[in-house]
Amino acid sequence: MTSQTDLAAMLCSRLCHDMLSPVGALANGLELLADEQDPDMRAKCVELLEHSARISADKLKFFRLAFGAAGGFGEAIPIIEAQTIINALAADNKRVTINWAINDPSLPKPAIKVLLNLAQIALDTLVRGGTLDIGAERREGAVEIVARAKGDRIAFDETIGRALQGDLAAHEITSRTAAAHMIALVAEELGGGLQYKLGDGVLVLGAVLPEPEGLIG
Repeated sequence: MTSQTDLAAMLCSRLCHDMLSPVGALANGLELLADEQDPDMRAKCVELLEHSARISADKLKFFRLAFGAAGGFGEAIPIIEAQTIINALAADNKRVTINWAINDPSLPKPAIKVLLNLAQIALDTLVRGGTLDIGAERREGAVEIVARAKGDRIAFDETIGRALQGDLAAHEITSRTAAAHMIALVAEELGGGLQYKLGDGVLVLGAVLPEPEGLIG
């Protein structure tokens, strides 16, 4: 069984891996800006810096809610926070269209954590573009979540699917599967579960998460 320390280390590795590119671009842009004298090239350097800074900020916001404790929020988090983060992460991929189907103005922290991770996993599979449909609703004392990716090619590692269902051996949990393993633990602690279904050009990720009694409404 993977210890909490091992899981934390793998999540940190995932964070560092995802942040390396935009932070590296910031460093490169600053070097270019320091040496460049041409006004047009300096303007391009500033544009690069702005772009990399925005990507870095968007990723950190994602990690804060998807992996962290989401300090500053109460027990429920506004849906607009999750929508803003996912829309921002997908903004540079013009071939992906995101559709939202969530009527509740907020959801419990664990549900937001699961929703963000499922949405990110689904988004990553759309290597040739497509549509990402994200929905959630409260029903019968539970939050039901779905993330559906549809495209010409779905690049999905079913090891991640097994991690979502809690079927991985300890040695199979890596920085690539750690996020899926983490939300599987979140679902288990709540008495719920996760599932996935992979078809021809379609991936559906789902979750059913019982709500704490104080948040049912």
